[in-house]
Amino acid sequence: MTDVDPSLEGPPWDDDAPNSSENWRDENTDDMFGAPPEPQSESKAEPAPAPMVEAEPAQAKTSAPAPEPAAASDEAYTVLARKYRPRAFEDLIGQEAMVRTLTNAFATGRIAHAFMLTGVRGVGKTTTARLLARALNNETATIDRPSLALTPDGRHDAAIMAGQHMDVMEMDAASHTGVSDIRDILDSVRYAPVEARYKVYVLDEVHMLSTQAFNALLKTLEEPPPHAKFIFATTEIRKVPVTILSRCQRFDLRRVEADVLVEHLGRVADKEGMRVEQEALALIARSAEGSVRDGLSLLDQALVQGERGDTVKAEVVRDMLGLADRGQTIQLFESIMAGRTPEALEGFRALYGFGADPVQVVGDLLEHCHAASVAKMLGPQATRLPTDQAQKLAALGAAIPAGTLSRAWSMLLKALDEARRAPNPADAVEMAIVRLAYAADLPGPEEALKRLHAGEPIIGGPGGGAPHGRGGGGGGASAQLAARPVAAPALPDPQTFDAVVALIGDKREIKLQLDVQQHVKLVSFKPGAIVYESGPNAPADLARRLAGRLKDWTGRTWLVAANGQGGGETLIEQERRGRAEERAEVAADAFVMSVLEAFPGTRIGEVKRLAPPLELPTIPDEADGETLADD
Repeated sequence: MTDVDPSLEGPPWDDDAPNSSENWRDENTDDMFGAPPEPQSESKAEPAPAPMVEAEPAQAKTSAPAPEPAAASDEAYTVLARKYRPRAFEDLIGQEAMVRTLTNAFATGRIAHAFMLTGVRGVGKTTTARLLARALNNETATIDRPSLALTPDGRHDAAIMAGQHMDVMEMDAASHTGVSDIRDILDSVRYAPVEARYKVYVLDEVHMLSTQAFNALLKTLEEPPPHAKFIFATTEIRKVPVTILSRCQRFDLRRVEADVLVEHLGRVADKEGMRVEQEALALIARSAEGSVRDGLSLLDQALVQGERGDTVKAEVVRDMLGLADRGQTIQLFESIMAGRTPEALEGFRALYGFGADPVQVVGDLLEHCHAASVAKMLGPQATRLPTDQAQKLAALGAAIPAGTLSRAWSMLLKALDEARRAPNPADAVEMAIVRLAYAADLPGPEEALKRLHAGEPIIGGPGGGAPHGRGGGGGGASAQLAARPVAAPALPDPQTFDAVVALIGDKREIKLQLDVQQHVKLVSFKPGAIVYESGPNAPADLARRLAGRLKDWTGRTWLVAANGQGGGETLIEQERRGRAEERAEVAADAFVMSVLEAFPGTRIGEVKRLAPPLELPTIPDEADGETLADD
């Protein structure tokens, strides 16, 4: 008997040993170099059950290919915001001013060493930074200098756009805020580029850097090496120190206009083979608030609402965004401004029942208030809304006083904040509607003072009562909407030329008022006819504009002729002459002359007339000897 196991004698690699590799090696284990195990002899492979080995591959062949196309399709899909990211400066929409400036700078060789790109989210700051990096390192078979003429076959283009080029470093300053991260950049900026023409450093959200990081960057940013360029992007330009801004060439990327964004979204939808209603695209563009990326993301969400070949309806997009029907919200705004409180509450509850977000409803009311105010001053075309909506809001603006619209705007802003903070936003909106409908009937401060002076009641009409269902009296916006909801009544004819100029000022026609004051030398005036002599450099269409405006305001045709001779002074000349006479009168005053003599070098500045002192009512003193009786 021995202590040594005879089966363990000799090395395992000895073929003659009883413990050969064929005996000790696991047949299911790969070797150390990753190769599969050597095939065993037929006699040793027979114990494996043949039906099991053959059944599993057969099942894999029939069942595995089915899910593969779906997985490949999911991996291959790219969201629209990335798929249609601009590949050249010509693809940037709404940023023509920046592209024009950069084109001229690159053409003349006046390329800055640092760029600061600022704007709201989704307008193309990071994309522009990458395009700038490509333009600085533009190199093709025919281009070997910095150029904005980008082509798909550039030597460095693919790596730069993918963020993988060794000479173009992209850093997210939001997650690398410390001075150590900037020190890494400063250490590498001293070395020349490896492949490209310039080493480009792109720092996104640069306003997130710490104060120490900004200070460390200052000196290098002021005197960088000739082979280094810096491109910064931020959404909070006010948080960037002025010392950094003064060393950069700044470009403000503007919000994309709604009509431009609608056209872009329509082109993208056509390329995707989908049809979307124009009103649906307008809803998406308004919700994007000037951000192309947000617009494309919302379009991506809208395209899956319908089958391929079907048209995506505006109602579907409205439900997707949680928006209310614009026509119904305009009707709600009209009911509020007319003081019809029950009708307004029922209208809001109907919108809320259809799924409209209460906060969004208040936002729509704010838009309607703004549009009505703008249409009141500039006309329906200034609202940039569909024709029917613009005309309806313009009619509301014409019937509602500007002071009432301004007060409604302030109250809606407060209601928006309350709806966001309230536990139940719908309740907050309903309370805001009650307040707005009540305030719509209240007169403004000027009208209230006039009624006080006239001895009339402040609230209500001559009878002093308020009609049922309204919030107040009939002297506010509701009375005007009820009396004439479409247009304001025609004004009486001005009886003097000064009254004409005052009317122009009341209508906020500032350009027309300045032209009349500067260039009209009045020859004769009577209601309905004005003859004047034109001053030098007078606009050729002044008479036509003045006659057209007076006809719109008074409802009658005015004859305005500019062929008169022998006109007097213009209003501005009269005003200047009056000021000169007043100044001469002040200078001739004995007291003023004594002051000028006593203080050599003193001169008369602006002459102002003080308002008369306010006479306060006298409070009678308590009668002599009158005492209060003790209890």
